[in-house]
Amino acid sequence: MLPIIYSDEFLQHDTGLYHPETSGRLTAITAGLKAAPWANRLEWRSPTPVAAQGTRLTNALHAIHPAGYVEAIHQIAQNGGGHIDPDTVVSPHSYDVALLAVSAWLDGIDRVLATDLPAFVIARPPGHHALANRGMGFCIFSNAAIAAHYALQQAAVNRVAILDWDVHHGNGTQAIVENNPQIAYCSLHEFPHYPGTGRADERGAYNNVLNLPLASGSAIQDYQPLFEQKVMPFLNRFQPDVLIVSAGYDAAYADPLANMALQPQDYGMLTDYCLQITPRTLFGLEGGYDFKALAESVASTIEHCLMTF
Repeated sequence: MLPIIYSDEFLQHDTGLYHPETSGRLTAITAGLKAAPWANRLEWRSPTPVAAQGTRLTNALHAIHPAGYVEAIHQIAQNGGGHIDPDTVVSPHSYDVALLAVSAWLDGIDRVLATDLPAFVIARPPGHHALANRGMGFCIFSNAAIAAHYALQQAAVNRVAILDWDVHHGNGTQAIVENNPQIAYCSLHEFPHYPGTGRADERGAYNNVLNLPLASGSAIQDYQPLFEQKVMPFLNRFQPDVLIVSAGYDAAYADPLANMALQPQDYGMLTDYCLQITPRTLFGLEGGYDFKALAESVASTIEHCLMTF
């Protein structure tokens, strides 16, 4: 059984009419998974409720985000919501939902470490653009960076790698982890494109960052040699105990916010590469804004996870 960590509460993060990061993304994904021929091999798990977390969630969150920033998001939500940048909305429920998303990513780490097998977190809001003290690009808390730091606190975990295949560079994740020798970060992204970061010459303080900018229109024939010649050697040299995938699906051919040409089945190939690094891989949802392409691409990732055991 493959753990799928999801809650309908994630639908309560209300970004408003016409915003691309909407609850419909998750309803499309979950409907597609429940209709799949292998649906009976999925183990749907609710994330640990925020109220039941104790210090686990607070400690993990504050290891990355200053308490003042976290409280500022809380206050905006309590006061009825607002924008923290032109693209990033905090609704009345967004603070609680964003905390639950962090909880889901932490639970995902726990499942991967307990089973030595992959897991998938279907949560929102996404996280890889969130800086330590500022949300941006639809993101409030830096889910992948929080999960990586949390993983390092667990027994027998000394190195964690983050692979970000979202079409946008995960500027927030990189900024948070690039000075930590126990975390490696690798991103493949359309360039130049939002947020304008992720140049190939950015290497991190410990040569622990690998950015692979891609031209608009890139397809699997452009991704595959990069995985084989760059991504796999980089991650294999690092020898992570856990791999976290910032699994954005906005490099898909139909996505309205990008200009790439991946097909849904191509994400299955990328998934296979990840699982060759380690089966202890946590996939966590980031972007992807065409509902059909998103649902089919997530299904491809999960199907290929199921093929490994």
